[in-house]
Amino acid sequence: MRKLSDTLTRLAALAEARKGIADAASGGLLADLQDFGTNPGALGAKVYVPEDLPAGAPLVVVLHGCTQNAAGYDAGSGWSHLAEQDGFALLFPEQRRANNPNLCFNWFTPSDCRRDEGEALSIRQMVANMVDTYGLDPRRIYITGLSAGGAMASVMLATYPEVFAGGAIIGGLPYGSATNMPQAFDRMRGHGGPNEAQLSALVSAASDHAGPWPTISVWHGSGDATVDPVNAAAIVGQWRTLHGVTAAPNREEIVDGYPRRVWTDAAGRDVIEEYSITGMGHGTPLATQGEDGFGKAGAYMLEAHISSTRHIARFWGLEKAAAKPARRAIPRQAVAVRAQAEAPARQSTTPRLRRIPSRPAAAAPKPSQASGVGKVIEDALRAAGLMR
Repeated sequence: MRKLSDTLTRLAALAEARKGIADAASGGLLADLQDFGTNPGALGAKVYVPEDLPAGAPLVVVLHGCTQNAAGYDAGSGWSHLAEQDGFALLFPEQRRANNPNLCFNWFTPSDCRRDEGEALSIRQMVANMVDTYGLDPRRIYITGLSAGGAMASVMLATYPEVFAGGAIIGGLPYGSATNMPQAFDRMRGHGGPNEAQLSALVSAASDHAGPWPTISVWHGSGDATVDPVNAAAIVGQWRTLHGVTAAPNREEIVDGYPRRVWTDAAGRDVIEEYSITGMGHGTPLATQGEDGFGKAGAYMLEAHISSTRHIARFWGLEKAAAKPARRAIPRQAVAVRAQAEAPARQSTTPRLRRIPSRPAAAAPKPSQASGVGKVIEDALRAAGLMR
């Protein structure tokens, strides 16, 4: 039985989710998407479509995290910057407080996570509307998200795999790992959950699709105390069997100072990649500084000198003109030694492969006027999006 003190410590970390990034920052770039379908999940939607976008352009669906909104996430991540530069459309599904007071997508609620139901169907209807309205290429639709948005991206990739050519999950969780609030809380902490074979079977059972499957990009901070990094390995395991790739990656390298592992299919195509952002906490890794920097650092939008936005777009083949990232291969023996050395200190916030400039700690939540253990637990669960 877990100690109450342990539970309260972890809940306090989750309560940090009360701090969201400000609304401001997108400069009014995003427009509303209205009348896109029956919208059973009662979601909102924003879009960014570059002027003179040609017919047959790709579409990227971007899902914000808890306490965030579409405009704020776009401003931080810089997706509209790349869309303008490289010619693709953006769709930002947006949670409403009536559905979740902390603006989390309800990734663990069965009625929102099944094909043709709830929030999943609402997002699918948005995608269909965008393709029809702007003449986009239905073969080049991609989805990404952070935290609860990353978990919801997992939902969409599993329930509508025929729709998406690729997905990128940042600080998220695998599809089907939780079906209620206590399970969701445990999975975020890294406790329990289906094994690799069961996770793959959940995706297979989520639709009648038999392949080919979307490519998968996984990003996670090794110091993430909100969503345990074990979830990154679980996501890779969930899709590895479906893609028919080996347990060991086919290639390991250092990209912009961080380890990247790649799995390739029988045709030699990169189908799964995993970035471990050494020492980073919970958030989207950014490179906002320098001549090629873009985006804006803030709460859960973390300056790490590597742009997940740019690298994800490159993995999907969307970037037209970009400098190649600095890469170097890692000998397998060195990888094994490094992994063994880092294993006992996975939660450490001290970078091992490169030094990330230290950031001020987030301000602690203001104490509530109410008191008591029950109140602390209830507030923290709501802050994490695990209680309505």
